[in-house]
Amino acid sequence: MLDPHNTPGLRKQAIALAVGALAALGASAGPATTEALTAAPTAGVSDEIQRFCGNVADAARDRRYAIQAQELEALKTEIDVRVQQLEAKRAEYEKWMTLRQEFMDHASENVVKIYARMKPDAAAERLAEMKADLAAAILLKLEVKQSGLIMNEMERTVAAKLTSIMASAANGDNPT
Repeated sequence: MLDPHNTPGLRKQAIALAVGALAALGASAGPATTEALTAAPTAGVSDEIQRFCGNVADAARDRRYAIQAQELEALKTEIDVRVQQLEAKRAEYEKWMTLRQEFMDHASENVVKIYARMKPDAAAERLAEMKADLAAAILLKLEVKQSGLIMNEMERTVAAKLTSIMASAANGDNPT
């Protein structure tokens, strides 16, 4: 039965009925005529399908682009959030580095004052036991007279090593 509300289905049914009727009539005309009659309606349907797909292709492409744009926007938002988090962490890191540097500067000033008040022989003994670059840095911050007295109390090999490090630091060379 033909359904008047189903237009594409109605068209297909009508074509099928017409092809069947023409095939019955054309059977007496020969097989070549029957093939021509049955091929014509399918060519029309094929053209109609191509037109439909062509009409829908632009809308489908636009929808894909819209979905991709939404996905890109969501990724951009996520990246922006992460960048803000990284900036906050960087600011926190810089704050802690500033506090650490202030503490180190203050502590090194106090250490230099401590060694400046020590007796030269006691200071020499303790400086000889610590890392050479740290000992050299402390000696550089002391007054020249105090550093000379301390180095005079050191073993000559330790004093020579510290002098070498201090000279390299004064020249701007890498003291390591």
